[in-house]
Amino acid sequence: MAEGNKKGLNTNSNSYTIIYSIIIVVLVAFLLAFVFQALKPMQDANVALDKKKQILNSLNIRDLNNEDAAAKYQEIVLADEIIDEQGNVLEKGEQGGENNGFKLNSADFKNGKLALFVCKVNGQTKYVIPVYGMGLWGAINGYVAINADKSTVFGTYFDHDSETAGLGAEIKDNRAWQNQFQGKKLFAQDPHQIALAVSKKVEDPSTQVDGITGATLTSNGVTEMLQTCLGAYMNFLKAH
Repeated sequence: MAEGNKKGLNTNSNSYTIIYSIIIVVLVAFLLAFVFQALKPMQDANVALDKKKQILNSLNIRDLNNEDAAAKYQEIVLADEIIDEQGNVLEKGEQGGENNGFKLNSADFKNGKLALFVCKVNGQTKYVIPVYGMGLWGAINGYVAINADKSTVFGTYFDHDSETAGLGAEIKDNRAWQNQFQGKKLFAQDPHQIALAVSKKVEDPSTQVDGITGATLTSNGVTEMLQTCLGAYMNFLKAH
């Protein structure tokens, strides 16, 4: 009896190679998507915690471990409000808030939705305002804490995406430089224009901070960031 013609899978064929490759790619993509979704809550929590620490840094509350930072943020942030450029409150936020102003970013700022953190430090009201700008190599950002008078800086914290170590990166790494902003005035002669600035040659020490040596463009970026972002809060700052 003649044997029937039976064909096995030809592992040397082009079609086998293509099908095998597609299956592997699909499996890897599925696994990566699964891992990403599994880790996303942890990643989001870490991002939120880092943001809380930055806000606390601007209030001169630094060097806390993760647990203490989360607890301190919950304690001192009375509300994460959302306001508009007219100073109207759009969302009141909440104690230790993470769902209103806390969620806003630079895109929201450009659309006129402004985050405002109302805080209480040692019994005194402070307002924390996020700021966004551009340095030499990439985005820069930070937080400016303002006293209850709405005209004096209580503290600052700045961060960056990709500034040069030892130069532009000093806006983040040099705590002493950040501390120079404490006590500076937001306004000079013109009460309707932000005067707070970084300058290579300080002419008005009440509103200006020494620039970072060798990082002129980043220093200029900080000035533009402060004046543009704080300027958007002018109606809030001038309301008493």
